[in-house]
Amino acid sequence: MRAAILAAGLLTIVTGATIAPPAHADIRILASPGGEVGSFIDLFERLRASGERIVIDGPCLSACTLVVSMVPRDRICVTRRAVLGFHAARSIDRRGRIYAEPKASRVVLETYPSSVRRWITRHGGLTSRLILLRGRELAAIYPRCR
Repeated sequence: MRAAILAAGLLTIVTGATIAPPAHADIRILASPGGEVGSFIDLFERLRASGERIVIDGPCLSACTLVVSMVPRDRICVTRRAVLGFHAARSIDRRGRIYAEPKASRVVLETYPSSVRRWITRHGGLTSRLILLRGRELAAIYPRCR
């Protein structure tokens, strides 16, 4: 439980995500707009190693979606409020200009589970436009939390 609380606190500090304190050692994602990919990779590596269950209970956008790449499917569940939001990789320079990163987008797409990749492909692929996986389509891929 202590590890779950520390991980929950770290998720808030590193990503700006809103999460709830864990109940029964679950890590709950309530709202994450995403952010710098490296921070999410570090966090999700620790969560994968912890054995904690991840409850997606709100928007998990952009880099937050890497959770489905890094944590085993049997340790992820979704609520009715869960939303996964995907878009192409991009970089921002020091002047605030945004650049597409097509190679990084291909790499990221390949890391997602095949069911998620198929859904992304059916919805136009990873582009600059945010696509949202939610509701019945999401529940067909990940189990509902009990």
